[in-house]
Amino acid sequence: MNIYLLVLFVATFFSAGSQVLLKQSARMEHKSWIYEYLNWRVITAYAISFGVLFSTTYAYTKVDMRYGPVIDTFTYVFVMLLSYLLLKEKFTKGQLIGNLIIIAGVLIYTI
Repeated sequence: MNIYLLVLFVATFFSAGSQVLLKQSARMEHKSWIYEYLNWRVITAYAISFGVLFSTTYAYTKVDMRYGPVIDTFTYVFVMLLSYLLLKEKFTKGQLIGNLIIIAGVLIYTI
């Protein structure tokens, strides 16, 4: 069962990565409206999203359902960290506190 929990956790990281790719694409200027959707960032992000969908669906067949939503909350933490590292976005004190509350909640729930 532990390997499937790891699959869920890694899937949240990839889900956050796909969201960052979509945000990068949204910030860019495109030649026309069709290139807003048909560029490597958007196509890769949706491919990752489909991969995450299939891997989490399979992992849920092996993991108790109560762990899924708890692990999935890490997406917020990963999005904040990846936005900071890749997009050079600053995060606010409120975002930092919110993410620390998420991490504390996960620790309390799982211990």
